[in-house]
Amino acid sequence: MERESAVACHDVTLRLGDRTVLSDISLSVAEGSFVGLFGPNGAGKTTFLRALLRLVKPVSGDITLFGQPVARGNPAIGYMPQSRTPSGAMLTGRDLLASGLSGAKWGLPWVSRAGMAEIDAALEGVDAVALGRRRLGALSGGERQRLLIAQALLGSPRLLLLDEPLASLDPARMREVALLLRDVARRLGMTVICSAHDINPLIGVMDTVLCLARGRARIGPVDEIVTEPVLSELYGVPVEVCHAPSGRVLVSADGL
Repeated sequence: MERESAVACHDVTLRLGDRTVLSDISLSVAEGSFVGLFGPNGAGKTTFLRALLRLVKPVSGDITLFGQPVARGNPAIGYMPQSRTPSGAMLTGRDLLASGLSGAKWGLPWVSRAGMAEIDAALEGVDAVALGRRRLGALSGGERQRLLIAQALLGSPRLLLLDEPLASLDPARMREVALLLRDVARRLGMTVICSAHDINPLIGVMDTVLCLARGRARIGPVDEIVTEPVLSELYGVPVEVCHAPSGRVLVSADGL
């Protein structure tokens, strides 16, 4: 049975100032998919995610989420932005989650019993209960990522948008966080769109690849998109794709 669309774009053009980032793209993301979002710097990965949040408005075309037009403050979306260094080294992990519990109202508000239960559930969901009691300044990069993912899970979103959640992590921590995201998404039945520079931590985690380049988009199963003919046509230069026995994938091209 074909799954319903969590995200649908119809002839969408996105611009930043005078620069067209994505031009007339049409694509659909099936509900329950785990999408790896890739492309060179400046290809529009962050802009695309911000468009799903209605923080960037299309010049033309339309975007729907679960059959409804995109809107700011959509409670069905959890978002982890690219710039996300937690401030306040003396704050605890629970303080971090509490600061974002009320949406746009930041600070350290009074948290109701229901709010405390929601924080507990989010921490448990990413195996970070112990981290909730520790100071942010004493945590490693991977531990802070767990807390930020837990924060994005507040409100039980149906769609999780993650902008470079694996950045600044060593390879072992990248894979650890990627597997955590897979397990959380499966358990909660969420759709995930996760942007990344390196495809390898998401091998075996994502079921769909969305590549952006030169204002265009291609989406499909990993084996269909991560091929030399498709990527060469998309990027406009010869691309080599090498599959190592370990399962790692090396994508290389001159000028990229």
